[in-house]
Amino acid sequence: MMIFVNRDIKCFFTVVAGILAFSVLALQFVVRFLYGDFSAPLFFLSLLPAGSIWTACFLYFYRQNKIMETAVAQIESYLDGDTDARIDCDREGELYRLFHTVNTLAAVLNAHASNELREKEFLKNTISDISHQLKTPLAALNIYNGLLQNEAEGLPAVKEFAALSEQELDRIETLVQNLLKIAKLDAGVIVMEKSMENVAGMMRDIELHFAYRAKKEQKEMKLSGPEWALFLCDRDWLTEAVDNIVKNAFDHTGQGDSISVEWGQSGSVVQIVITDNGSGIHPEDLHHIFKRFYRSRFSKDTHGLGLGLPLAKAIVEAHQGTIEVSSEPGIRTAFVINFLIPAKL
Repeated sequence: MMIFVNRDIKCFFTVVAGILAFSVLALQFVVRFLYGDFSAPLFFLSLLPAGSIWTACFLYFYRQNKIMETAVAQIESYLDGDTDARIDCDREGELYRLFHTVNTLAAVLNAHASNELREKEFLKNTISDISHQLKTPLAALNIYNGLLQNEAEGLPAVKEFAALSEQELDRIETLVQNLLKIAKLDAGVIVMEKSMENVAGMMRDIELHFAYRAKKEQKEMKLSGPEWALFLCDRDWLTEAVDNIVKNAFDHTGQGDSISVEWGQSGSVVQIVITDNGSGIHPEDLHHIFKRFYRSRFSKDTHGLGLGLPLAKAIVEAHQGTIEVSSEPGIRTAFVINFLIPAKL
């Protein structure tokens, strides 16, 4: 029986049974000592109150066990998503006082969840408004800057400043877009549209994206991995995560260096490894590179915004993945991304 699973209750009934048995035997011993004979009727009569006491104890604990089972069922129902599940606590007693406290805790959790939902909705709307408000002036500035460049054919200094202005506008636009993406990921307002994707196809798209830059900077980009590897993911977001890491590799490699993207699937894990033989990461920076706006005092990159790697990490974690980095300054740097494939039910 379920009530005897509890070790303390089992010990309690053992002690009660021992006391009752001792009481019955002691009574028979007294009768035998006083009257010199064993009394069967008295023996059975003494068993009656002993059995009644034991039965009363059993029924009490059985009822308490049923109450606890009902309470546990309500708690499990709440954990499964039924936020209206509550434990009956209309009676007096310490147990019902505990149930009342559990119900109060459930109500507080519901209130917090409701407030968090409203805050996320507010943040989502605010982010959308900011995005809309920023896109218009940035687009206008890009148009004006383009017109200025066209009108500055005979003015080298003006044309040079216009080109620099265009670069800074591009940086501002990238910064704004990355900030909005990170804010949305933090707020949990982005729903990953996952589908079964071919990893090799995604990596080829990334190679195509960097093909012009690799040729211009005389760098080699190499892909390696099985064609059959599949992964349930949001293609656009995951491509952006790997894209940001590859961009970081291009930013920290020189002419003649190479960037390697390898992938594979082993058992229940899909792994993507991005390696380069560039300048590497100083040991002091390894634990900080995923922090937003972090700039190393050893880095020669003056154009980085410090958001690409944090965004990549946020996207990977939104896919329940992990990302790690190892580096030997001046030799190599490797980013290792692991995704656990959900078990098939």
